[in-house]
Amino acid sequence: MVVGDFPIETDTIVIGAGPGGYVAAIRAAQLGQKVTVIEKEYVGGVCLNVGCIPSKAMISVGHRYVHAKESADMGVVVPEVQLDFAKAQAFKESVVKKLTGGVSGLLKGNGIEVVMGEAYLNSANSLTVATETGSQHYNFKNLILATGSRPVEIPTFKFSKRVLNSTGALNLTELPGKLVVIGGGYIGTELGSAYANLGSEVTILEGGKDILAGFEKAMTQIVKKGLKKKGVTVEVGALAQGVEETETGVTVNYEVNGEAKSVEADYVLVTVGRRPNTDEMGLEEAGIEFGERGLLKVDNQGRTSVPNIYAIGDIVPGLQLAHKASYEGKVAAEAIAGETSIVDYLAIPAVCFTDPEMATVGLNEEEAKAEGFEVVTGKFPFGANGRALALNETEGFVKLVGRKEDGLLIGAQIVGVGASDMIAEMATAIEGGMTLEDIAMTIHAHPTLGEITMEAAEVALGNPIHILGKK
Repeated sequence: MVVGDFPIETDTIVIGAGPGGYVAAIRAAQLGQKVTVIEKEYVGGVCLNVGCIPSKAMISVGHRYVHAKESADMGVVVPEVQLDFAKAQAFKESVVKKLTGGVSGLLKGNGIEVVMGEAYLNSANSLTVATETGSQHYNFKNLILATGSRPVEIPTFKFSKRVLNSTGALNLTELPGKLVVIGGGYIGTELGSAYANLGSEVTILEGGKDILAGFEKAMTQIVKKGLKKKGVTVEVGALAQGVEETETGVTVNYEVNGEAKSVEADYVLVTVGRRPNTDEMGLEEAGIEFGERGLLKVDNQGRTSVPNIYAIGDIVPGLQLAHKASYEGKVAAEAIAGETSIVDYLAIPAVCFTDPEMATVGLNEEEAKAEGFEVVTGKFPFGANGRALALNETEGFVKLVGRKEDGLLIGAQIVGVGASDMIAEMATAIEGGMTLEDIAMTIHAHPTLGEITMEAAEVALGNPIHILGKK
């Protein structure tokens, strides 16, 4: 890139190379746009580098470790199972490197210019990028903002060597003997479970009435049972007050029902939410309107209050999910190209990689009733499925929610091994307008976990085969 005062002309600029930004850039290039991507830190964004991917790699390591230790009842006896934490971290980094390298290759292969630097808007059609070597001005016809989010920092828990955000927790060079997690949402429970599997003594402090808000209680009860089995202490209604930090550890002070308590640990992980990256970019100078919590107002094509500027992902309303950002990125790129694409959030699956996994899509029973639907439900346990029994993973269930008048599937909840993969069939069914009968009459391979969805549909229809139904 030539650094100087003369602006570079381009069709579309995408700020942010995470799952939303790089997907938007590729789709825009496919549709004939000259595209430039500006990335502040790393190609692949938080998800590929310090979020979704590395966390799932460490979760996988934890599962392998636990399975090696606890498979004696299946006839697999390993006398001395050892964990090499440095090698585990190296494995995680190798996964990240493969994926981020792949994304860089895709961007290059689609003729997309990637500029590493920090962007600042000067107007609705121009911006300046500050790089290590200077600055460069760009003029653009369209702009897609995909800047993502960052962890919320509590004033009394400033991030440091011992007070960690999710990035810090994933990059530890030593396995914590004791770990305190503040926040019982999906990030806190996932990482807490992973470190518990690896051998850490974990305490989760949640300020609300229960952990994993947003999932049905019947699902979270199974997860809490799994946490207890791992030796994880869960305290709800726990209000974090502050932390005392030394060179070798921390003391976390908190309050439960007015009672002062404290817990000592090697590290404390703070996972109380994420804040949109919409500040210090000059968005106000471009005339972009903000909504609540620093989020940007957009229409059903991702267009902001400035017609040629679009926003996607964590900086717009809705769930903070990588796959939602990717979906919105494709819609925005297609809108720029003049296509009629619009966002339709009928079926966005949400997954939590706890033990066992949880996944949900559409409406749960309570939500459906609150929206005025008369519903019929079907629930089938993993413990009655041949594949689950063969895997020795029998905790959990599949629950389907159908509209009573015609059996239209409007929601599904899965807790159990493989839930993250199984939920895709249910999302497809909802998007395709399938009924409970359609699912029940679809031939599922045997023996597979997928059969559980078929069985749940038959329960809802009143014709269960592999469990006793109402006579």
